[in-house]
Amino acid sequence: MILGLHHAQITIPKGAEEEGKQFYCNVLGLEEVEKPESLKGRGGFWLKVGDRDVHVGTEDGFDRRTTKAHLAYLVDNISYWKSVLEQMGIQTIEGAPIPGFDRFEFRDPFGNRVEMIQKL
Repeated sequence: MILGLHHAQITIPKGAEEEGKQFYCNVLGLEEVEKPESLKGRGGFWLKVGDRDVHVGTEDGFDRRTTKAHLAYLVDNISYWKSVLEQMGIQTIEGAPIPGFDRFEFRDPFGNRVEMIQKL
């Protein structure tokens, strides 16, 4: 039996951890959590998102802008987030409508697709 979702992982280029922390911790306001000692040598960092973790790993050799894979962050003020991102020069894209939700998408500085979604 599957009990739930423990964590999700995205990747950024090797060596881009500081830029990744700047975006995910300082811009999006997510909390960095310490990785176990046994995994620290692999690069990347971990984030706390509500009661789940997002593991930001490192890998090179592919174009993140070509995938539809993404994380969707549930927010309580979607207008605020759209404004913050657009002020930073990040292009936002309206997603196909989903009944009961307002949402938009964007690409993080590394090309990962990200969705912001708010329940109406």
